[in-house]
Amino acid sequence: MLKVLFIGGTGIISSACSELALERGLDLYLLNRGQSFRPTPAGAKVLHGDIRSPDSVRAALGDLQFDAVVNWIAFTPEHIETDLALFNGRTRQYIFISSASAYQTPPVQLPITESTPLHNPHWAYSRAKIACEERLMQAYRDDGFPMTVVRPSHTYDKTLLPMDGGYTVVDRMRQGKKVIVHGDGTSLWTLTHHRDFAKAFVGLLGNNHALGETFHITSDELLTWNQIFELVAQAAGVEANLIHIPSDFIARFEPDWGAGLLGDKMHSMIFDNSKIKRAVPGFVAAIPFSLGVREIMAWYDADPSRQKVNADLDHRMDEIIAAYEAALP
Repeated sequence: MLKVLFIGGTGIISSACSELALERGLDLYLLNRGQSFRPTPAGAKVLHGDIRSPDSVRAALGDLQFDAVVNWIAFTPEHIETDLALFNGRTRQYIFISSASAYQTPPVQLPITESTPLHNPHWAYSRAKIACEERLMQAYRDDGFPMTVVRPSHTYDKTLLPMDGGYTVVDRMRQGKKVIVHGDGTSLWTLTHHRDFAKAFVGLLGNNHALGETFHITSDELLTWNQIFELVAQAAGVEANLIHIPSDFIARFEPDWGAGLLGDKMHSMIFDNSKIKRAVPGFVAAIPFSLGVREIMAWYDADPSRQKVNADLDHRMDEIIAAYEAALP
């Protein structure tokens, strides 16, 4: 039986991986602070510690050894240094959760493969993930540290709407207000349900073919952003009133929103999943977004307290739309 430690394990992506790992009989430990609103899956052994406080982790781990350790919440090279100190010699495999936004942006060639260069001048988040990968690869080359890198793209569960602004956008749709789609809405995007992601990811745990390797895990379904917004609107029971605004125009008004557009979402991203399918035979992403979005809207509609509207962002969207329309000839 594989003994596996998840640092985190109750997040959007990791929660499905935790459930599937337990379903498949793995001996799963979760190291976290116990602050997630998602329940800890039955059967997991919980270790209370804060990965940002290494002494608390050492105290929680004692002399435990693992077949695989996965850090779902490492974002900077400093976080990687902490993990190298904590887990070198304690695990046969260490998996770092990177990001597909680390790939060359904009991409020179599609589809994206694992050998596509890593370069994102637009988004600091992505550059930090690249630096983490480089440090781990150095540790693998120099010291034989048994690392694996996994690059998720846009992965969602029932709590996560795919567009910037989340439920605020749905609220605008239901009021008949205009909703902003970046560019002309025709760039291609990939949305991956977290249960589909888990099927591939759990197959990498303890997988000797994954050591020293990098993998992205995504669906093979391609959607335009226009289609994504329209599917959300249909699930919400309304028709979308879309307005298309260039990403750089949005970025001038909302730099944080713009960074995610310029550094990720405005570019078509098509992924070649051949490598993960070779490593995990039989992996197929089977949940189309047309079904996943119904789960999302059912979750929001089941409890009005989940329908949180960001009034400041809502107002800002009105300002962006008014400014753009005023600038039109």
